[in-house]
Amino acid sequence: MSTTVPSRSARTLSHRAAPAAAGLAALLALAACSSSSAAEEAPTTASETAVTETGTISAERCAANEAAGTLTYITGYQYQSSAGILEAIAAEALGYFDEMCLDVEIQPGTGDTAGNAQLVAAGTAQVTSLGNEAEVLKAVAGGVDITGIATWGHVPIATLMTMPEITELSQLEGLTLGHKGSLPAPLRAMLVAEGVDVDAISLVEVGYDPSVLPRDQVQALTGYKSNEPLLLAGMGEEITQWNPEDYGVVGSFGALAVNPAFAEEHPQAVTDYLRAVAYAFAYCEDNGAECVGFAAELADAGYDTTQNEAIWATEVGLVTSSTPEGSPLGFLDAELTAAEGDTLLGSGELDSVPAASEAFDSSFLDAIYVGAELQWPGE
Repeated sequence: MSTTVPSRSARTLSHRAAPAAAGLAALLALAACSSSSAAEEAPTTASETAVTETGTISAERCAANEAAGTLTYITGYQYQSSAGILEAIAAEALGYFDEMCLDVEIQPGTGDTAGNAQLVAAGTAQVTSLGNEAEVLKAVAGGVDITGIATWGHVPIATLMTMPEITELSQLEGLTLGHKGSLPAPLRAMLVAEGVDVDAISLVEVGYDPSVLPRDQVQALTGYKSNEPLLLAGMGEEITQWNPEDYGVVGSFGALAVNPAFAEEHPQAVTDYLRAVAYAFAYCEDNGAECVGFAAELADAGYDTTQNEAIWATEVGLVTSSTPEGSPLGFLDAELTAAEGDTLLGSGELDSVPAASEAFDSSFLDAIYVGAELQWPGE
């Protein structure tokens, strides 16, 4: 997997080298809102969204964001430099949240994204990052009240790894497959598409040490394209990766979800939170090592900076390559969401899937972009 970051010529953004305030104001053009009533309450005219000549947001908008109080964001997994995590850490470190008058508290998650979704639904936190849109759909289908507002990557991040002697997925029947808590929906869909009897595979939960695969404790292992394959390569192990997209399975990664009641009460705060993390994502595309350094400062001793730089570079490459020309970073596509929902139906994980409009709200994205160009005060 290449870790080279392609050009973002189709998604132009004026970067700044440091988080200093910029010059003249940029007027925010808001697109039509989607079904959510939250974004309908957000500012909709140029006069309401104008910024001051110093490049900071208006006093009225600042007051609205401050009135939202502390916005708690729970990461998907610790301070790993993944899409959905690193950009929030960078937005805090670079002062982007401060420029939006947002008080953001970043809490490290344990990897239990389903639990994170429940914390957001309960109002204990306001924002979290989930593994993919399928997780948002499963949460909403299960009665967990969250709303997806952006998705960074539109290709499955999950991969299935085996040793080279496995040449057909059907060979896994009767063998042991290790996972991190559950078999990811795109991988299950891939196996089903290949006619594999998933019930004939012994599914066991394993930790985060990928060496269980070459040590033959498991004969197949789920992982993330940006993590375990890189670790195994560093160990000198040759493996085979089975990627869902090669079998026609759609997927995503880095889905951001919010508490809908909070979003309805404080639509400007949610809009500007998304604006700040999108701006930080773009900054970190070109300054990955610096941004990973921000995460290292938050983490405990022993943070593997080299590995996390590789994670970020890999995921940025996947985000860029899966974002069509002319589409904004983090775009939502109802057809892609529905297709991902179909994998949940096809794999038997759900009997019915919520409509995309019931689980996602694109109006916050619409409010921060004009076309594919992010609107930032003073630029």
